[in-house]
Amino acid sequence: MGRELNEKKLAAKKSLDFWQTLLIELTYSETGTDKEFIGMQFANCNRFLIALGANLGGSPEKNAKAIHAAIGMIEARELSATITSDLWVTPAFPAGSGPDFVNACLQVEAALDPEAMLTLLHEIEATLGRVRRARWGARVIDIDLLAAGSLILPDLATVRHWMDLSPDEQRHVAPDRLILPHPRLHERGFVLVPLTQIAPEWEHPVLKTTVQALEQALDPGERAQIRRI
Repeated sequence: MGRELNEKKLAAKKSLDFWQTLLIELTYSETGTDKEFIGMQFANCNRFLIALGANLGGSPEKNAKAIHAAIGMIEARELSATITSDLWVTPAFPAGSGPDFVNACLQVEAALDPEAMLTLLHEIEATLGRVRRARWGARVIDIDLLAAGSLILPDLATVRHWMDLSPDEQRHVAPDRLILPHPRLHERGFVLVPLTQIAPEWEHPVLKTTVQALEQALDPGERAQIRRI
């Protein structure tokens, strides 16, 4: 049993690249005290989902230019932006915190680990003039790493902790490390609407729910405020 399992894992590692084999979920069936290996599920960890937003340009058209500039800079780093959503105008979050945003999502394939991808996105933000001041404040550009395949970082308990914070706690505290999937992506219409365009069948690895199902569960009033440019 043990030897067979190791051989299967070795074969998998040879057939997939490093980041695809980083996360392997072993599936067993219980038979008394024995465990029988019946399969493996791989996380495609070099396929990233990214959200972009901007609301300090002065108009939807200028905010859209910031989004396009960010996407262009991502592609200039020799990353493959395989799918890009439409641009959407959305109310600032929290309500009343600033002008409307323009939002979009894209899927990127890259031979990077998640930390390296996050560093690259922060570099692009800085180049475009992003200065991090108030949490949830207005911004020239905001680029969030939403997910890396079905990878959970740093661990399930930590992700659940950040997902379960109260609204007041969310306003005052921020994680000091990369959390994947993004702990708020399942709640935010300005993410889910464009994300449904490009990855409707992506399944949240904690909630075990697809993006499309999460988008369909949005409050109709919230959904009605999100409009395509």
